[in-house]
Amino acid sequence: MSLKTLLQGAVLMSALAATSLMAAPRDLIIDTDPGADDVVALLLAMASPEELKIRAITTVAGNVRLEKTSRNARLAREWAGREEIPVYAGAGRPMVRTPIYAANVHGEEGLTGVQVHEPNKPLAKGNAVQYLIDTLSTAEPHSITIAMLGPQTNLALALIQKPEIVNGIKEVVVMGGAHFNGGNITPAAEFNLFADPHAAEVVLASGVKLTYLPLDVTHKVLTSDARLKQLAAVNNHASKLVVDILNAYIKFDMDNYGMLGGPVHDASVIAYLLKPELFKGKQIHMVVDSREGPTFGQTVADWYGVLKQPANVMWIEEGDAQGFFDLLSARLARLK
Repeated sequence: MSLKTLLQGAVLMSALAATSLMAAPRDLIIDTDPGADDVVALLLAMASPEELKIRAITTVAGNVRLEKTSRNARLAREWAGREEIPVYAGAGRPMVRTPIYAANVHGEEGLTGVQVHEPNKPLAKGNAVQYLIDTLSTAEPHSITIAMLGPQTNLALALIQKPEIVNGIKEVVVMGGAHFNGGNITPAAEFNLFADPHAAEVVLASGVKLTYLPLDVTHKVLTSDARLKQLAAVNNHASKLVVDILNAYIKFDMDNYGMLGGPVHDASVIAYLLKPELFKGKQIHMVVDSREGPTFGQTVADWYGVLKQPANVMWIEEGDAQGFFDLLSARLARLK
């Protein structure tokens, strides 16, 4: 065999290996508290099996009580035709603070604009916290991404019980926090962090690789009449559900903040995992304030590095809004 043939073979094998690596889906656990924007996030994720291998959906109390967030996660799974994905119910209350909910935003059932019902397939047996411990304990090092769409209670409880599970985590991508324009539940705090800041402190202290998509970016990735029409033009059951959910859900933020459109907060996390090039941010130092008082639940994001502390999170600050809705439309078109 000639040297030229050997070199050509080596180049081909290298190209095939690179293609294989690019094509490998990301192992993902979605921890969530559905919630309208959570359901949109779940549909986006479940419509993207080439990029995201969803090992499980774990639920937590947050936007509404646990029994409703767990039902809504199973509804999203049913609507996406992905009933093979197990859904585990987790923590029914925060670690320390008194529980709070966001029914004023998401409705008493956690979803407005659509009819809810009891899904056909039940919850998986077992608890979400134990599922996280068992799965991350036996995972390859740094192999599983966690999309954190609600309060961080489940992962914090798992880390407290077995800190070494951090070794199985590739990255935790959080929808949460606020810096430049303040919070959405208090002047200082975003809801997911306010709902359980003690849990967020545990996750931050674990040393896991963390990416935050705060209100700083989600309040820039907004609906518009044209974007809602774009989603409606997909014209399948999934897109109709999303449009109906968003039309009801975005009214609160539009009225509250005087916005021309509404955010789809949690779906930005899934879009970041699918197309990180749509977003921009930088590594910064961040702390979570769990002291009682007006700054309870605040994420203190040292964007300009004035504290001279080591960076511990990737803080996303910019997003391509039209690129997000183009991605959402294209993926919803894959569903029924």
